Amino acid sequence: MSAENPDPRVPTWSPVCRAVALLLGPYAEVVLHDTATDRVLAIWNPMTPRAPGDPSLLGELDGIDPSAPDVYGPYEKLLPDGRRLSSVSAVLRDEAGKPTAVLCVNLDRGPLEQAAALLAGFAAPTAPRPEPLFEHDWTERINDVVGGYVRDRGRPLERFTREDRLAVLTELDRAGVFAVRRAVPVVATALRISRSTAYSLLAELKQHPAGPAKEYHQ
Repeated sequence: MSAENPDPRVPTWSPVCRAVALLLGPYAEVVLHDTATDRVLAIWNPMTPRAPGDPSLLGELDGIDPSAPDVYGPYEKLLPDGRRLSSVSAVLRDEAGKPTAVLCVNLDRGPLEQAAALLAGFAAPTAPRPEPLFEHDWTERINDVVGGYVRDRGRPLERFTREDRLAVLTELDRAGVFAVRRAVPVVATALRISRSTAYSLLAELKQHPAGPAKEYHQ
């Protein structure tokens, strides 16, 4: 095969190989192997010094059953420099069903593993909150109550029902939030409701047996 007379399989499969390489590059190499000579036909984004014409070292493929699956992987490979790869190989067949080429995609797992380690570090358990610092931080209490309710119910603030808001206001009252001057506007903002709606709900709670029995500071 020469530059003037390229193997016909290369221009046939080149658009597919280039598309995969462009999508995953520079973290993946795409290799087209010749099953007859066990050599590299073409390579995109090479991760090693190998080039077209070099041995593929895939082994003999004549024993592959025509009914066998043509896509293998993902499976793990290791480069000489220690990089770990996730690889997928696809057997390409001619019109008679005979394997004629193998398309391999080798994805460098290093950047993914580094990203995973970084995210795991941020998700690591935190130390207990120093309560003396937050003992008088009523805005933190509001965030804790409202945010805790959202997480427990799995329901965003935009979908809160009237009963949800009443339940949150009751809990905020138990936490002593409404003993603080001008707490109601802050609570209304946290719940994404108007101040008038917040005062209306609080007035309703005052009439409820389980509701707060105190005046609310504006």
